[in-house]
Amino acid sequence: MKRIIIATVQDRGGVLNRITGMLNRRQFNIESISVGASDVKGISKMTFVVEIADKQKLEQLTKQLNKQIDVIKVLDVTEKAIVARELALIKVVATNQTRAEIMTLISAFRADVIDVSKDSLMIQVTGKPEKVDALISLLRPYGIKDLTKTGLTAFPRGYQPEQGFSSELNNISAHG
Repeated sequence: MKRIIIATVQDRGGVLNRITGMLNRRQFNIESISVGASDVKGISKMTFVVEIADKQKLEQLTKQLNKQIDVIKVLDVTEKAIVARELALIKVVATNQTRAEIMTLISAFRADVIDVSKDSLMIQVTGKPEKVDALISLLRPYGIKDLTKTGLTAFPRGYQPEQGFSSELNNISAHG
């Protein structure tokens, strides 16, 4: 089963390498990984989509992540109410005859053309993975020249304060 894991980590060199190395050594298959800054200086969020066979392996993963020195918090948000998004850049073949048709198609997905050349359009789309994949499928018949997708990034829905977590983050960022 695919699990969505969010790790809050200290923003230091080598953290991503140590965490992905640990996952690799324990033979977890990382489907995607997205890393970015948080609202607290010196703290980053990592979102992993990982294939995990059973609850025992999930417990092993969360325990191993929590043992990592730069990991502050680990959340499995797979079964929680979350907001999850990814970004795709798609370069698609566009002729004079197909340009308008492609533009109409992508507008239904709230996608944007971010670059135009004589023979192609570069399209940016963000949203749920299913939405991104649906647009890619519809663009395939036109000829996709290039494609790249970010990993999934996610948050639990609503405000869910965690006991002591904010003050812990503030102490880490203040003392560095």
